Formats: sequence, C-alpha cells, structure tokens
Amino acid sequence: MKIGILTSGGDCPGLNAVIRGAVLHGVKTHHDTFVGFRHGWKGVLTNDAIALDRTDVRGLAGEGGTILGSSRTNPLDGPDAGVATVATTLQRRELDALVVIGGEGSLAGAKRLADEGLPIVGVPKTIDNDLRGTDYTFGFDTAVSIATDAMDRLRTTGESHHRCMVAEVMGRHVGWIALHSGVAVGAHAVLIPEQRVGMPEVCAWVQDVHERGRSPLVVVAEGFIPAEREDVLAENGTDAAGRPRLGGVGALVTAEIEQRTGIETRNTILGHVQRGGNPTGFDRVLATRFGMAAVDLVHESRWGQMVSIRGTEIERVDLSEALAGLKTVPQHRWDEARALFGR
Repeated sequence: MKIGILTSGGDCPGLNAVIRGAVLHGVKTHHDTFVGFRHGWKGVLTNDAIALDRTDVRGLAGEGGTILGSSRTNPLDGPDAGVATVATTLQRRELDALVVIGGEGSLAGAKRLADEGLPIVGVPKTIDNDLRGTDYTFGFDTAVSIATDAMDRLRTTGESHHRCMVAEVMGRHVGWIALHSGVAVGAHAVLIPEQRVGMPEVCAWVQDVHERGRSPLVVVAEGFIPAEREDVLAENGTDAAGRPRLGGVGALVTAEIEQRTGIETRNTILGHVQRGGNPTGFDRVLATRFGMAAVDLVHESRWGQMVSIRGTEIERVDLSEALAGLKTVPQHRWDEARALFGR
C-alpha cells in the first residue's frame, strides 16, 4: 500500500517517533511505501509532499519536533480547501490511506473527511493530555519532566532567598501538566483551569509555608482563572488560528501574593520550552507504538478510527471518542493533590 502521513497542530516531542514507527513497520512488515505531507493539512491542500523511506527516518525516535513541519491549517476551511481538494490530492499521489497525527482540531477534520468516505486514520497528539479516548498522549510526559526539572531549580533559588516562587506552565483548558509537575516537585499550591480558587486561599497556603521557614512554590496553568476574575488572562492578541494568546496569569498571581502577604515573590513562565527538546523514554515508546498501530489500522481498513492506549495496551477507537469533549482533571485528582497544599 501507499500511505501518506502528516503532522498537524502544535508541535510536541514524539512526533518524529510516530513517523519512524509507522514507516519502519510499514516497509519491513507490509512492504508499504510512504509520503509525508509538509506543514500538516496545508501540504495536503497544496499537494506538497516528500517521499519517506527507511533511511529518511533513521534515528528519529529521540529527536524532538517534526521533520514534516506542522501548521494549524483547517482542511475544510477556505476557498482552496474541502473534501474534493483532499480527495484530489490523495488520487494524484495514488495513496491508499492517510495517517493524520494531530489534536482535537486536526482529528475533527480527519473524522469529517472519513465520514465522507476518504481512507483516513488518526494518531492522537496533544501535549496537554486533554484528548478523550486515550489514557495518555505522547509529549505530555516530556512536558511534565521539563516542568518538573525547571521547578526543582526554582525551589533552590527560592530557598536561598526565602522567596515565594510562581511557575506558569502550559494548560489552556485543562491542568494535567500543572497537576503532575506540581505533585512531582512538591508544590505548595497548584492552580488549574478546572478549579476556581480565590487569591485569599492561595495566599493562606503561601503564608502557612513561609511562616514555617520554607519557601513556597506555586504552580499555575496558563488557563487558570482566579475566583475574583471572570475571564482568562489573554492580553497578547490572538494566534494564527484566532485563539487568544494566553499568558500573564503567573504575573497576576505573583503580584497578588506579594501585595496580600508582603512575601517577596518571583514569577517564571516556562512557555514553549515545555514543547522543545528530545522526548522522554516513555514518550518515545508510546509514539513508536502509536505509529506502528496506525499502519495496522490502515491494513485493517478501519477508516475513521484512531489508535489509543488504555492501561498498557494499544487499542483502536472511533475518532468520535476523542472529540466528545476535553478530558479534564477530575475532582478526585484535584482533591488528592489539594490535601498537600500549604503543608
């Protein structure tokens, strides 16, 4: 079979491992051939693709980013987009299937195209780990590891000056990265979009820690909305997809803590560093297994489905499962972490 691959949406560590796993498994097991579309769906709409062979993916498992490039192009939005355009590209390239590696928006487009009869399967990708239908997505473990390492360093400088340190991490709608990295580093407060917490309570946690001679550490997801505010903090305009550019809530929390408690407080925004660099061992293995399983999906003609992991096993689920709302941090996980705040 001849199979196309694309990486769409925000980049994250593990994308190259998916490509490598798919190509090596397809070539060695099924004698498939592959092409990779450049810059996500944009490459499909413009018929911009490159050949992918074993030599092209050699050593990719440990490399961050994506050799194919990515974009937030919507395959169904615009005068040059649509089902007919995608179908024409697949026909011109003589492709038997297309593997779409992407998040909620990318997989939503993939499902609509599959519903129209196009041979498409999906691989779930989101660094925020907020896609339903799978326990984990690759890139998340790497982001948590990077955030944990950074906050370990913040704690030492905070202890040296007896300051409160605030770390702002990724998490537009969900707080999985904040929760996991915060628990891992022993943070004294973790603030996430799913939970409305007032600044007086946050300051009480900070004050309790400081009075015991410790230097408080507060982790805040970029999408956190303090109970005193109505909207998420987004003062940097919008991105290419029209979404608000989040950021600044860490500085807001820092200012509130310092003003209300008098404790010297510093803020660090980890930002895109959480997306960069090489994937962890866990993400390399997960991404490789996803890539291999996606090729198996193609050979089983399971169009409109995606690979997922449940426990330790790779499964096949309908794309609709991934699109049935965001996978948010459940209350019991928040309560579990909250028991340690201010301690």
